[in-house]
Amino acid sequence: MAQVGPSGKREREILTAIVETFIATGEPVGSRTLSRASKERISPATIRNVMADLADAGYLEQPHTSAGRVPSAQAYRYYVEQLTGHAHLSQADEGAIQQYFHGVGDVQEFMERTSHVLSLLSSGVGVAVTATGPRNALDHVYFSRLAANKVLAVVVARSGLVRDRVLRTACDFSQLELETAARYINENFRGWTIDAVRAEIDRRLQSERSEYDRLMQSIEELQRSGALGPEPAAQAVFVEGVANLVAGEEDKERLRELLRTLEEKERVVELLAAYVDARQEAVRVVIGLEEAVPQMRNFVLIGAPAHVGDEVVGSLAVIGPTRMDYEHSITAVSYIAQLFDKILNEKEY
Repeated sequence: MAQVGPSGKREREILTAIVETFIATGEPVGSRTLSRASKERISPATIRNVMADLADAGYLEQPHTSAGRVPSAQAYRYYVEQLTGHAHLSQADEGAIQQYFHGVGDVQEFMERTSHVLSLLSSGVGVAVTATGPRNALDHVYFSRLAANKVLAVVVARSGLVRDRVLRTACDFSQLELETAARYINENFRGWTIDAVRAEIDRRLQSERSEYDRLMQSIEELQRSGALGPEPAAQAVFVEGVANLVAGEEDKERLRELLRTLEEKERVVELLAAYVDARQEAVRVVIGLEEAVPQMRNFVLIGAPAHVGDEVVGSLAVIGPTRMDYEHSITAVSYIAQLFDKILNEKEY
């Protein structure tokens, strides 16, 4: 539901000025500061009266009795709704982003770089999460004998993501046996998710063991060794820029709680899933994340889904304190989401 906002033009202008001044300085905003900056030369007394009304309406808070006022979460929500959405990144920022993503080869690489770029542009935490779906399905596998009882397994997803793992097996397979096993998997399971491949192999081992005896024994051993184990890459999570939150955060215990949350990547996935809808067409700004993570009451998420054509392959976001450069961060998230679609569509992933 949209914020109604202050009723009068002067109240709206003063509230906007307070939010922008606090974002720029980090200091509680007083009436004299606003009076000096006012083009209309509004008196400090008039501003104090307006500030009192805004405080009564829940838009301003006073951290100390003698201090100025700071915006509440309600004020930030109002401020974000007033942004026109027509802002653009500077040519320097756009050029730097395009250069940083030059030569990106797949979804995972793009997401990893996205978390880094967003952390730099926003001075917050950059987050990117790949989604489960067709692009994480199996394209092909390759097995190579390295030494006795040692096999290199390479699994390639349709997104272009490549995972390799060195396996130690109870049986010593020949290269021919490994190639036969890989060919069987590639011919029968291309386009399947890894979990579905494992379940189907288990089913066939039970029902057709006599027919596939030696072949299935090889595949079963490779599977038990971890070649087709549970895939952490089904939802790769990239988080970068947590150090950006340390400098200006006074509540050290709450900050420690936040850092623990961001280190638990499953919680990051839950956080983006709670607030970034795959169906949304624009960047979403959520001020106050306490519904998903109680200790993130005073933090903001600016997020968007990552599309390649009509398919959602992940989500990207900036997480930061309520005092942040909203317009610049919103524009950066929007630009990178569009660039994601453009680059990976051109590569026909």
